[in-house]
Amino acid sequence: MNRKHFIQQAAALTSGALLIPHILLANSKSNPVILLVSGWQDVNIGDIAHTPGLLHVLQTFIPKAKIILWKKSRGEEVAKMLHRDFPKVKIIYGDVDADRNVDNPEVQEAFKTADIMIHGSGPAVVGQNNLEAWVKYSNKPFGIYGTTIQFINDHLKTLLRKASFIYTRETASIKKLQEAGITGEHISFAPDATFYMDIQDKTKAGKFLTENKLEPQKFICVIPRLRVTPYYQFRPNNAGWTDEKIKKTNELNESKKEVDHAKLREAMIAWVRETGNKVLVCPEMTYQVGIMDELLINPLPDDVKPHIIKRGYWMPDEAASVYAKAHSVLSFECHSPIIAAANGIPFFYLRQPEDTIKGQMYYDLGFDDWVFEIEQTSGKQIAARLREVWQNYGQAKSKVATVMKRIDKIYADGTDFVKEEIKKS
Repeated sequence: MNRKHFIQQAAALTSGALLIPHILLANSKSNPVILLVSGWQDVNIGDIAHTPGLLHVLQTFIPKAKIILWKKSRGEEVAKMLHRDFPKVKIIYGDVDADRNVDNPEVQEAFKTADIMIHGSGPAVVGQNNLEAWVKYSNKPFGIYGTTIQFINDHLKTLLRKASFIYTRETASIKKLQEAGITGEHISFAPDATFYMDIQDKTKAGKFLTENKLEPQKFICVIPRLRVTPYYQFRPNNAGWTDEKIKKTNELNESKKEVDHAKLREAMIAWVRETGNKVLVCPEMTYQVGIMDELLINPLPDDVKPHIIKRGYWMPDEAASVYAKAHSVLSFECHSPIIAAANGIPFFYLRQPEDTIKGQMYYDLGFDDWVFEIEQTSGKQIAARLREVWQNYGQAKSKVATVMKRIDKIYADGTDFVKEEIKKS
């Protein structure tokens, strides 16, 4: 495949199936070394899932590559999961100071041996300092993969202009780049790498499902969310939040939490009363365990409550195994629907306006009917659409499968071109 043919293929696909442009790998080999920076935090199974998702992409389509993961977060449970599922991936840690120096010799050695550095999927260029350290000590290429880029200051603009490729996880970020004067064929849409997460913990999930008598495709999963994540509650020193920011956040969350979740409860009630099946209330973030009862369980009618099961915080591999057995996943959070889709399960994304531009990704992929802009949506509409799904379940699952094949093609065709570039270098 030459470059002209590759670009012609990209232009021929729908907006939900844009192919990834080429990656230039300087000094590449038949067994290239890739340095991946990822793993932003461990209090959110979505942020955890970015890493195994992209590792799976790289191992699937560049199987001879050696991958070094420069992991930002340092949770032992997540590291244990990654070591188990990706035993060939070396995991290193290291901080970057204000002068973009690194404090770990392993990172310094990775700078020497790696042919390219890739920034993993995320809510922003979270690893900007890591990339700038790479630029300082290496003349080799780097790129950004499946990342939302919503806010671009001059400092970030300088870095982005040096990137060999910029893959944004929704087309809205491409518009932000254009507004900042950053354009080119090296910029493209590539969905969040969580769509390629294939790890599971069937043992732990199976035990939970059995204990709670949750039968395959006879329960739905629902995930709550406040309008603004109260990071000050579970990060050191209030996460640097001012008293004024905390006050405004609490006021906003208090004013919206009941009206938002009442709409989801309406769908839960319809499901229980009309199918007789169960509902699993589960979290995507740690803090959500504490709001489940208040927002999704306690206000339910007495005839519905016996059908409700609750789950504490978990790792994405167990969540994936449970979602794979669910009928559908209804979530205010962005990544549980993606994990569901990765396992062939229909989902609804109940999108709050404060949840950044990342939600555009669902429209880019053609999931318009399953995205509910919560302020323009009623509970009856969510319940009616859920009813359509369970009445035409085969069609709904087919829709997921079709989009997942499209995503697979994005990764496969894009990486085929990457491998040709590696051979020519």
